[in-house]
Amino acid sequence: MEFHLPHIILFITIALATTHAALTPELYWNSVLPDTPMPKAVTDLLQPDFIDDKSTSVGVGKGGVNVDTGKGKPGGTSVNVGKGGVNVNTGKGKPGTNVNVGGKGGVNVNAGKPGKRTNVGVGKGGVTVTTGHKGKPVYVGVRPGPSPFNYVYAATENQLHDDPTVALFFLEEDMYIGKTMNLHFTENPNIATFLPRQVANSIPFTSKKLPEIYNEFSVKPGSTEAEIMKTTIRECEEPGIKGEKKYCATSLESMIDFSTSVLGKNVQAISTEVENQTQMQKYKITTRTKMAGDKSVACHKQNYAYAVFYCHATQTTRAYMVSLEGADGTKAKAVAVCHTNTSAWNPKHLAFQVLKVKPGTVPICHFLPQDHIVWVPK
Repeated sequence: MEFHLPHIILFITIALATTHAALTPELYWNSVLPDTPMPKAVTDLLQPDFIDDKSTSVGVGKGGVNVDTGKGKPGGTSVNVGKGGVNVNTGKGKPGTNVNVGGKGGVNVNAGKPGKRTNVGVGKGGVTVTTGHKGKPVYVGVRPGPSPFNYVYAATENQLHDDPTVALFFLEEDMYIGKTMNLHFTENPNIATFLPRQVANSIPFTSKKLPEIYNEFSVKPGSTEAEIMKTTIRECEEPGIKGEKKYCATSLESMIDFSTSVLGKNVQAISTEVENQTQMQKYKITTRTKMAGDKSVACHKQNYAYAVFYCHATQTTRAYMVSLEGADGTKAKAVAVCHTNTSAWNPKHLAFQVLKVKPGTVPICHFLPQDHIVWVPK
Protein backbone atom coordinates (compact mmCIF):
# COMPACT_ATOMS: atom_id res chain seq x y z
CA MET A 1 0.00 0.00 0.00
CA GLU A 2 1.28 3.44 -0.77
CA PHE A 3 0.02 6.60 0.85
CA HIS A 4 1.70 9.93 1.33
CA LEU A 5 0.38 13.05 3.02
CA PRO A 6 0.59 16.00 0.65
CA HIS A 7 3.96 17.77 0.96
CA ILE A 8 2.32 20.97 2.15
CA ILE A 9 0.84 19.12 5.15
CA LEU A 10 4.32 18.07 6.26
CA PHE A 11 5.48 21.67 6.53
CA ILE A 12 2.31 22.73 8.32
CA THR A 13 2.64 19.80 10.74
CA ILE A 14 6.19 20.90 11.56
CA ALA A 15 5.06 24.47 12.04
CA LEU A 16 2.22 23.42 14.34
CA ALA A 17 4.43 21.04 16.31
CA THR A 18 7.08 23.71 16.74
CA THR A 19 4.58 26.38 17.71
CA HIS A 20 3.08 24.12 20.38
CA ALA A 21 6.48 22.98 21.71
CA ALA A 22 5.75 19.42 20.54
CA LEU A 23 8.48 17.05 19.39
CA THR A 24 8.79 15.40 16.01
CA PRO A 25 8.86 11.57 16.12
CA GLU A 26 12.66 11.51 15.79
CA LEU A 27 13.21 14.14 18.47
CA TYR A 28 10.87 12.22 20.79
CA TRP A 29 12.91 9.05 20.18
CA ASN A 30 16.13 10.90 21.02
CA SER A 31 14.64 12.44 24.15
CA VAL A 32 13.39 9.14 25.57
CA LEU A 33 16.08 6.83 24.15
CA PRO A 34 19.17 9.04 23.74
CA ASP A 35 21.62 6.14 23.45
CA THR A 36 19.49 3.84 21.30
CA PRO A 37 20.12 3.78 17.53
CA MET A 38 17.06 3.67 15.30
CA PRO A 39 16.73 0.42 13.33
CA LYS A 40 16.24 0.64 9.57
CA ALA A 41 12.59 -0.40 9.95
CA VAL A 42 12.00 2.89 11.79
CA THR A 43 14.10 5.26 9.70
CA ASP A 44 12.49 3.92 6.52
CA LEU A 45 9.08 5.05 7.81
CA LEU A 46 10.02 8.54 8.94
CA GLN A 47 8.68 11.22 6.66
CA PRO A 48 11.63 13.05 5.08
CA ASP A 49 10.81 16.23 6.95
CA PHE A 50 11.20 14.49 10.31
CA ILE A 51 14.67 13.09 9.62
CA ASP A 52 17.52 14.90 11.35
CA ASP A 53 19.41 16.43 8.45
CA LYS A 54 21.66 19.47 8.46
CA SER A 55 20.00 20.70 5.27
CA THR A 56 16.64 21.17 7.01
CA SER A 57 16.09 23.68 9.75
CA VAL A 58 13.10 24.96 11.68
CA GLY A 59 13.45 28.38 13.24
CA VAL A 60 11.03 30.13 15.57
CA GLY A 61 11.47 33.83 16.18
CA LYS A 62 9.67 37.13 16.27
CA GLY A 63 8.87 36.76 12.61
CA GLY A 64 7.05 33.48 13.21
CA VAL A 65 7.97 29.98 12.08
CA ASN A 66 10.36 29.49 9.17
CA VAL A 67 11.08 26.11 7.63
CA ASP A 68 14.03 25.94 5.24
CA THR A 69 14.60 22.63 3.47
CA GLY A 70 17.90 23.68 1.95
CA LYS A 71 16.87 22.54 -1.53
CA GLY A 72 17.78 24.68 -4.51
CA LYS A 73 18.27 28.36 -3.81
CA PRO A 74 18.64 29.64 -0.25
CA GLY A 75 15.31 29.65 1.53
CA GLY A 76 13.88 27.19 -1.02
CA THR A 77 10.77 26.44 1.03
CA SER A 78 9.61 28.57 3.91
CA VAL A 79 6.66 28.75 6.25
CA ASN A 80 6.20 32.16 7.81
CA VAL A 81 3.76 32.99 10.55
CA GLY A 82 2.98 36.68 10.93
CA LYS A 83 0.20 39.17 11.26
CA GLY A 84 -1.09 38.26 7.83
CA GLY A 85 -1.49 34.60 8.76
CA VAL A 86 0.70 31.73 7.63
CA ASN A 87 2.37 32.11 4.24
CA VAL A 88 3.99 29.14 2.57
CA ASN A 89 6.36 29.74 -0.32
CA THR A 90 7.55 26.63 -2.11
CA GLY A 91 10.16 28.50 -4.12
CA LYS A 92 8.81 27.47 -7.51
CA GLY A 93 8.87 30.93 -9.01
CA LYS A 94 5.18 31.74 -8.86
CA PRO A 95 3.62 33.10 -5.70
CA GLY A 96 3.70 30.27 -3.23
CA THR A 97 0.90 28.42 -1.53
CA ASN A 98 -1.05 30.70 0.77
CA VAL A 99 -2.12 29.49 4.20
CA ASN A 100 -4.52 31.71 6.10
CA VAL A 101 -4.99 31.30 9.83
CA GLY A 102 -7.95 32.85 11.58
CA GLY A 103 -11.68 32.80 11.92
CA LYS A 104 -13.85 29.87 12.89
CA GLY A 105 -12.72 27.83 9.93
CA GLY A 106 -9.38 26.98 11.48
CA VAL A 107 -6.48 26.83 9.03
CA ASN A 108 -7.30 26.87 5.33
CA VAL A 109 -4.68 25.95 2.78
CA ASN A 110 -5.32 27.02 -0.80
CA ALA A 111 -2.96 25.32 -3.21
CA GLY A 112 -4.09 27.45 -6.12
CA LYS A 113 -6.50 24.95 -7.68
CA PRO A 114 -10.15 25.95 -7.45
CA GLY A 115 -12.24 23.58 -5.39
CA LYS A 116 -9.22 21.66 -4.15
CA ARG A 117 -7.97 22.65 -0.77
CA THR A 118 -6.39 21.14 2.29
CA ASN A 119 -7.81 21.90 5.70
CA VAL A 120 -5.82 21.66 8.90
CA GLY A 121 -8.01 22.37 11.87
CA VAL A 122 -6.66 22.92 15.37
CA GLY A 123 -9.32 22.61 18.03
CA LYS A 124 -10.23 20.84 21.24
CA GLY A 125 -9.68 17.49 19.60
CA GLY A 126 -6.10 18.31 18.66
CA VAL A 127 -4.92 18.60 15.07
CA THR A 128 -7.04 17.20 12.28
CA VAL A 129 -5.86 16.83 8.71
CA THR A 130 -8.25 16.63 5.78
CA THR A 131 -6.96 16.81 2.24
CA GLY A 132 -10.16 16.10 0.32
CA HIS A 133 -8.61 15.74 -3.13
CA LYS A 134 -5.68 13.49 -2.26
CA GLY A 135 -7.34 10.27 -3.36
CA LYS A 136 -7.41 6.94 -1.60
CA PRO A 137 -4.49 4.77 -0.51
CA VAL A 138 -3.13 2.34 -3.08
CA TYR A 139 -2.89 -1.26 -1.90
CA VAL A 140 -0.52 -3.43 -3.93
CA GLY A 141 -0.74 -7.19 -3.62
CA VAL A 142 -2.47 -7.05 -0.25
CA ARG A 143 -5.49 -9.20 0.51
CA PRO A 144 -7.90 -8.76 3.40
CA GLY A 145 -7.14 -11.35 6.05
CA PRO A 146 -5.67 -11.92 9.52
CA SER A 147 -2.04 -11.17 10.29
CA PRO A 148 0.05 -14.35 10.65
CA PHE A 149 1.60 -12.73 13.74
CA ASN A 150 -1.74 -12.44 15.51
CA TYR A 151 -2.15 -15.80 17.24
CA VAL A 152 -5.90 -15.57 17.86
CA TYR A 153 -6.87 -16.37 14.28
CA ALA A 154 -6.97 -19.51 12.18
CA ALA A 155 -5.10 -19.51 8.89
CA THR A 156 -7.02 -18.77 5.72
CA GLU A 157 -6.61 -20.72 2.49
CA ASN A 158 -4.84 -17.75 0.93
CA GLN A 159 -2.30 -17.69 3.73
CA LEU A 160 -1.60 -21.40 3.46
CA HIS A 161 -0.92 -21.24 -0.27
CA ASP A 162 0.16 -17.70 -1.12
CA ASP A 163 1.50 -15.94 1.97
CA PRO A 164 5.31 -15.53 1.80
CA THR A 165 5.45 -15.38 5.61
CA VAL A 166 4.69 -19.13 5.69
CA ALA A 167 8.40 -19.80 5.22
CA LEU A 168 9.33 -17.60 8.19
CA PHE A 169 7.99 -20.09 10.79
CA PHE A 170 10.29 -22.84 12.10
CA LEU A 171 11.08 -24.86 15.23
CA GLU A 172 13.63 -23.54 17.71
CA GLU A 173 15.55 -26.82 17.58
CA ASP A 174 16.20 -26.14 13.88
CA MET A 175 17.97 -22.83 14.54
CA TYR A 176 21.64 -23.84 14.63
CA ILE A 177 24.80 -22.78 12.80
CA GLY A 178 25.06 -24.53 9.45
CA LYS A 179 21.32 -25.16 9.16
CA THR A 180 19.83 -24.24 5.77
CA MET A 181 16.29 -22.96 5.31
CA ASN A 182 14.19 -21.97 2.31
CA LEU A 183 13.32 -18.35 2.96
CA HIS A 184 11.81 -15.42 1.15
CA PHE A 185 12.25 -12.08 2.91
CA THR A 186 9.71 -9.60 1.65
CA GLU A 187 8.88 -6.03 2.50
CA ASN A 188 5.29 -5.11 3.21
CA PRO A 189 3.91 -3.41 0.07
CA ASN A 190 2.32 -0.90 2.45
CA ILE A 191 4.99 1.82 2.64
CA ALA A 192 2.81 4.26 4.58
CA THR A 193 4.90 6.41 6.90
CA PHE A 194 4.55 7.53 10.51
CA LEU A 195 2.30 10.45 11.38
CA PRO A 196 3.27 12.63 14.34
CA ARG A 197 1.32 11.53 17.40
CA GLN A 198 -0.48 14.89 17.56
CA VAL A 199 -1.88 14.27 14.08
CA ALA A 200 -2.50 10.50 14.45
CA ASN A 201 -4.46 11.00 17.67
CA SER A 202 -6.79 13.42 15.89
CA ILE A 203 -7.87 10.79 13.34
CA PRO A 204 -10.44 8.17 14.51
CA PHE A 205 -9.16 4.59 14.81
CA THR A 206 -12.21 2.58 15.84
CA SER A 207 -14.76 0.30 14.19
CA LYS A 208 -17.48 2.62 15.47
CA LYS A 209 -16.29 5.38 13.14
CA LEU A 210 -15.42 3.46 9.98
CA PRO A 211 -17.55 5.70 7.71
CA GLU A 212 -15.70 8.75 9.02
CA ILE A 213 -12.34 7.03 8.54
CA TYR A 214 -13.19 6.01 4.96
CA ASN A 215 -14.22 9.56 4.20
CA GLU A 216 -10.99 10.89 5.73
CA PHE A 217 -8.94 8.87 3.24
CA SER A 218 -11.36 8.90 0.30
CA VAL A 219 -11.89 5.13 0.54
CA LYS A 220 -15.09 3.65 -0.89
CA PRO A 221 -17.04 1.48 1.60
CA GLY A 222 -17.05 -2.16 0.49
CA SER A 223 -13.84 -1.80 -1.54
CA THR A 224 -10.72 -3.91 -1.01
CA GLU A 225 -9.07 -0.92 0.64
CA ALA A 226 -12.00 -0.53 3.03
CA GLU A 227 -11.94 -4.22 3.97
CA ILE A 228 -8.20 -4.13 4.65
CA MET A 229 -8.51 -1.08 6.88
CA LYS A 230 -11.51 -2.61 8.70
CA THR A 231 -9.58 -5.85 9.29
CA THR A 232 -6.62 -3.97 10.75
CA ILE A 233 -8.83 -2.01 13.15
CA ARG A 234 -10.79 -5.14 14.11
CA GLU A 235 -7.61 -7.06 14.93
CA CYS A 236 -6.42 -4.16 17.04
CA GLU A 237 -9.70 -4.16 18.99
CA GLU A 238 -9.73 -7.92 19.65
CA PRO A 239 -8.49 -8.98 23.11
CA GLY A 240 -5.07 -10.61 23.21
CA ILE A 241 -4.42 -14.23 24.09
CA LYS A 242 -3.87 -15.27 27.72
CA GLY A 243 -0.70 -13.76 29.16
CA GLU A 244 -0.24 -11.29 26.30
CA LYS A 245 -0.02 -7.50 26.56
CA LYS A 246 -1.32 -6.11 23.32
CA TYR A 247 -1.36 -2.61 21.86
CA CYS A 248 -1.77 -1.03 18.43
CA ALA A 249 0.58 1.92 18.01
CA THR A 250 -0.65 4.57 15.57
CA SER A 251 2.53 6.63 15.93
CA LEU A 252 6.20 6.07 16.65
CA GLU A 253 5.84 7.97 19.92
CA SER A 254 3.09 5.64 21.15
CA MET A 255 5.16 2.60 20.16
CA ILE A 256 8.07 3.93 22.21
CA ASP A 257 5.81 4.55 25.21
CA PHE A 258 4.27 1.07 25.12
CA SER A 259 7.59 -0.75 24.68
CA THR A 260 9.33 1.17 27.46
CA SER A 261 6.34 0.70 29.78
CA VAL A 262 6.83 -3.06 29.42
CA LEU A 263 10.64 -3.27 29.33
CA GLY A 264 11.90 -0.02 30.86
CA LYS A 265 13.99 2.60 29.08
CA ASN A 266 17.21 0.56 28.97
CA VAL A 267 16.18 -1.08 25.71
CA GLN A 268 17.23 -1.51 22.11
CA ALA A 269 15.12 -1.84 18.98
CA ILE A 270 16.19 -4.25 16.24
CA SER A 271 14.89 -5.21 12.82
CA THR A 272 15.70 -7.60 9.99
CA GLU A 273 18.00 -6.24 7.27
CA VAL A 274 18.63 -7.98 3.94
CA GLU A 275 21.21 -6.88 1.35
CA ASN A 276 19.08 -7.58 -1.71
CA GLN A 277 15.50 -8.53 -2.44
CA THR A 278 15.52 -12.11 -3.75
CA GLN A 279 13.09 -14.85 -4.63
CA MET A 280 12.66 -17.89 -2.38
CA GLN A 281 16.08 -19.47 -1.91
CA LYS A 282 18.19 -21.42 0.56
CA TYR A 283 19.80 -19.46 3.38
CA LYS A 284 22.44 -20.89 5.72
CA ILE A 285 22.71 -19.80 9.35
CA THR A 286 26.25 -18.51 9.98
CA THR A 287 25.86 -17.01 13.48
CA ARG A 288 23.19 -16.90 16.18
CA THR A 289 23.10 -14.48 19.11
CA LYS A 290 20.49 -14.62 21.87
CA MET A 291 19.31 -11.21 23.01
CA ALA A 292 19.22 -10.34 26.72
CA GLY A 293 16.30 -11.46 28.85
CA ASP A 294 13.30 -13.68 28.19
CA LYS A 295 10.93 -10.80 27.59
CA SER A 296 10.50 -8.73 24.45
CA VAL A 297 7.99 -6.57 22.61
CA ALA A 298 7.38 -7.45 18.97
CA CYS A 299 5.76 -4.79 16.77
CA HIS A 300 4.34 -5.90 13.43
CA LYS A 301 3.59 -3.44 10.62
CA GLN A 302 -0.08 -3.49 9.61
CA ASN A 303 -1.77 -2.62 6.32
CA TYR A 304 -3.23 0.84 6.77
CA ALA A 305 -3.27 4.35 5.32
CA TYR A 306 -0.45 5.43 7.65
CA ALA A 307 2.03 3.48 9.78
CA VAL A 308 0.25 1.34 12.38
CA PHE A 309 2.03 -1.37 14.37
CA TYR A 310 0.45 -4.27 16.24
CA CYS A 311 2.69 -4.67 19.31
CA HIS A 312 2.52 -7.47 21.84
CA ALA A 313 4.55 -8.76 24.75
CA THR A 314 4.56 -12.02 26.67
CA GLN A 315 6.79 -13.54 29.35
CA THR A 316 7.44 -16.63 27.21
CA THR A 317 9.58 -15.41 24.33
CA ARG A 318 13.23 -15.52 23.36
CA ALA A 319 14.71 -13.19 20.74
CA TYR A 320 17.75 -13.89 18.56
CA MET A 321 19.77 -12.04 15.95
CA VAL A 322 20.65 -14.54 13.23
CA SER A 323 23.17 -14.01 10.43
CA LEU A 324 22.22 -15.71 7.17
CA GLU A 325 23.89 -16.21 3.80
CA GLY A 326 21.80 -16.96 0.73
CA ALA A 327 22.63 -19.38 -2.05
CA ASP A 328 23.31 -16.39 -4.32
CA GLY A 329 25.61 -14.76 -1.76
CA THR A 330 23.01 -12.37 -0.34
CA LYS A 331 23.63 -11.70 3.34
CA ALA A 332 21.01 -10.94 5.94
CA LYS A 333 20.75 -10.20 9.62
CA ALA A 334 17.38 -11.52 10.65
CA VAL A 335 15.51 -11.11 13.92
CA ALA A 336 14.00 -14.37 15.17
CA VAL A 337 11.44 -14.57 17.95
CA CYS A 338 10.73 -17.90 19.64
CA HIS A 339 7.54 -18.54 21.60
CA THR A 340 8.07 -21.13 24.32
CA ASN A 341 4.40 -21.46 25.28
CA THR A 342 1.88 -21.64 22.43
CA SER A 343 -0.91 -23.35 24.36
CA ALA A 344 -3.22 -20.31 24.09
CA TRP A 345 -2.83 -19.93 20.31
CA ASN A 346 -5.63 -20.83 17.92
CA PRO A 347 -5.11 -24.54 17.11
CA LYS A 348 -5.57 -23.73 13.41
CA HIS A 349 -3.03 -20.93 13.38
CA LEU A 350 -0.74 -20.78 10.34
CA ALA A 351 2.35 -21.96 12.28
CA PHE A 352 0.73 -25.21 13.46
CA GLN A 353 -0.52 -26.08 9.99
CA VAL A 354 2.85 -25.36 8.38
CA LEU A 355 5.01 -27.12 11.00
CA LYS A 356 2.58 -29.98 11.72
CA VAL A 357 2.73 -29.58 15.49
CA LYS A 358 0.11 -28.99 18.19
CA PRO A 359 -0.31 -26.01 20.53
CA GLY A 360 1.87 -26.05 23.65
CA THR A 361 4.13 -28.90 22.56
CA VAL A 362 7.34 -27.29 21.27
CA PRO A 363 8.77 -23.76 20.99
CA ILE A 364 7.82 -22.14 17.69
CA CYS A 365 9.97 -19.44 16.11
CA HIS A 366 9.60 -17.04 13.23
CA PHE A 367 11.83 -14.60 11.45
CA LEU A 368 10.50 -11.07 11.20
CA PRO A 369 9.93 -9.27 7.89
CA GLN A 370 12.09 -6.21 7.30
CA ASP A 371 9.49 -3.67 8.37
CA HIS A 372 8.78 -5.24 11.77
CA ILE A 373 10.53 -4.26 15.01
CA VAL A 374 11.50 -6.11 18.19
CA TRP A 375 12.29 -4.32 21.42
CA VAL A 376 14.56 -6.12 23.89
CA PRO A 377 16.46 -5.20 27.08
CA LYS A 378 20.07 -4.06 26.54
